[in-house]
Amino acid sequence: MAARAYWKGFLRLSLVSIAVEVFNAEDRKGDVSFHQIHKPTGKRVHYAKIVEGVGEIDPADIVSGYEIEKDVNVLMEPEEIDAVKLESKKTIELARFVPLEEVDPRYFEQPYYVTPADKYAAEGYLVIREALRKTGTMGLGQLTASGHEYLIGVMPLESGLMLIRLRYANEVKPCSQFYSDLPSMRLDHEMVDLATELIERKVGRFRPEQFEDRYETELRKLIARKAKGEKITVEPEPEPPRGNVINLMDALRDSLKRGARSEAEPQRSKPRKAAAKRKPAPRKPAKRAKGK
Repeated sequence: MAARAYWKGFLRLSLVSIAVEVFNAEDRKGDVSFHQIHKPTGKRVHYAKIVEGVGEIDPADIVSGYEIEKDVNVLMEPEEIDAVKLESKKTIELARFVPLEEVDPRYFEQPYYVTPADKYAAEGYLVIREALRKTGTMGLGQLTASGHEYLIGVMPLESGLMLIRLRYANEVKPCSQFYSDLPSMRLDHEMVDLATELIERKVGRFRPEQFEDRYETELRKLIARKAKGEKITVEPEPEPPRGNVINLMDALRDSLKRGARSEAEPQRSKPRKAAAKRKPAPRKPAKRAKGK
C-alpha cells in the first residue's frame, strides 16, 4: 500500500515554486504496545466521553473550546478554525539558509521525506537539492499542519530532500539552568589526551543499524514466556557502582591497554594460521649436466 502523505503543497525558493508531498520518515510499527485490560474479565478498557451532570455523550456533539477564564470557554467549530489564513498551509517558503554545521541539534524534532508531487516538479526539485548540497546549507521555513505552524528545515539527503521539523526558540530550555553548578577546575592534560585517544580509536561512520533496541527484544521474549504460562519472577538488579572508586588516570591507562590487547590478538593469530598452511616444500636435488 502506498504511503499516505503527511502534507501536500508547494516548496518555494524565491519565484521558483514546485509541488511536493511530505511523508513521515519515522517507522514505529515494530514497537511493543500494551492495551489496558480489565483483569477480572480480560476485556479491553474503552474510554467513554462523559460530561458532569449529563453522563455519556455523542462524540458528534463535541466541539473545540478555549478557556478565557474559569469555566468560560470560547467554542470554535472546525470550519472557524480553518479561517486562520496562513500561507504556510499550502506553501513552504524557504526564506533563510544556514550552514548545516551551525544548526543546534537540540532543535531537531521529527524527520520527513520530501518528494516531487508530479513529473513537472521533478526538475525544480532536483535543482533545489543540488543548490542546497553545493552550498552546504539548510533552508528554513514554516509549515502549517494539524492545527500548528511548525518551524522546519529542508536539506539534501542522498538522492532527494529531507524536511526536519524544528523546535522554536521558546521550546528549548536554556542549558545554563542545568550546567551552572558544574565546577571550574584545571584538568590534567595527560588524562584529557588519554581520553581523546580512547575516543579516536572508536571513531567511525554513523551506522544506526549496528545498534538494537535490546529492551524491546527482551520484552518480546518475556511476553512469549508469559503466553506459554510461565511464571515471571522479578529478580533485584545489582546497583551500578557509584563514585570514583578507582584512580581516573589508572582507569584511562587500563582502558587503552585493554583496547590495544583486543586489537592486537586477532592480528597475531592470522600469521600463525597462514604459516601452518604454507609448509615449506622439500627441495629437489639439482639435475647434473651430462658428461660432468
